[in-house]
Amino acid sequence: MKATAALAGIYSMTGFAQARVEREGSSVRINLRSVNHRFLDLHLRMPDGFEVFESRIRQTIRNRLRRGHVDVNVYYEPGGTGKIEVNRELVESYMNAVERLRKEYSVKTEPDLVALFRLPGVVAAPGAASDLQSEERQERLGEQVEACLEQALNKLEAMRRSEGQALTGEMQGILEQVAERTAEIETLTERVRPAIARRLAERLEELLKGVQLDPIRLAQEAALLAERSDVSEELARLRSHVEQFRKLLASAGEAGKKLDFLLQEMQREANTLLSKTPGVESEGLAITGLALEVKSDIEKLREQAQNVE
Repeated sequence: MKATAALAGIYSMTGFAQARVEREGSSVRINLRSVNHRFLDLHLRMPDGFEVFESRIRQTIRNRLRRGHVDVNVYYEPGGTGKIEVNRELVESYMNAVERLRKEYSVKTEPDLVALFRLPGVVAAPGAASDLQSEERQERLGEQVEACLEQALNKLEAMRRSEGQALTGEMQGILEQVAERTAEIETLTERVRPAIARRLAERLEELLKGVQLDPIRLAQEAALLAERSDVSEELARLRSHVEQFRKLLASAGEAGKKLDFLLQEMQREANTLLSKTPGVESEGLAITGLALEVKSDIEKLREQAQNVE
């Protein structure tokens, strides 16, 4: 089967789909259910005899999906009533064993034929195993399975894309909050330097008790303290990460791992903002509050990104 071209936008790893294909009186039904997972993790359940199709089913799904825990359930209903066959050799073995036990223990009870039919291997009902006896029938059934799987995958991708669009909307809203708070922090940092000088002067006056201060030395100390508290690089990187995040949300293909890595970098910048923010009057407290909000927003983005393929 050929993989369909990926459409722009992210895909969720959560979805469910069901398809059914009937041919020559027989029916194949496939259920697909997927949830988030770091890699592509396939779990197949199929009727006896369908093992010959397992590699084709797995490869087809790998061609269409990149990540997620996917449960694949295949059901088969043969056409017509079919013919029930009895394994006469096995029945004879069971009857001989029963007869020996009757004689050994002097049991007069006659064997129960209904109970005999329930024993393993006695009755072979029509189904996948019997339908796969010939190569021709196997090929036709394989084509039926492929057609059903194709329909199921199309439906699953449609649902995963729809879920992805919803995730995109939610993450874009949170991302805008990060951008706005980053801009507010940048504005506040421009007012921090004078506040640092003022706070330093007040503290020195308190310690020196009226001793005249050297304005040049005071300016140098204020500049040094301001440099240690400079967060311009962190803010620039955070703005860059926000822009990269927007591009990934609009891109096609596998974006989940890239988003996860980007969020780790954004969290690192937010932590640095908090560690370098000076506790200077209202500006420093405001920056701290905004940086905490940014960290919270990034954590919300991380939770959403866990579901992105």
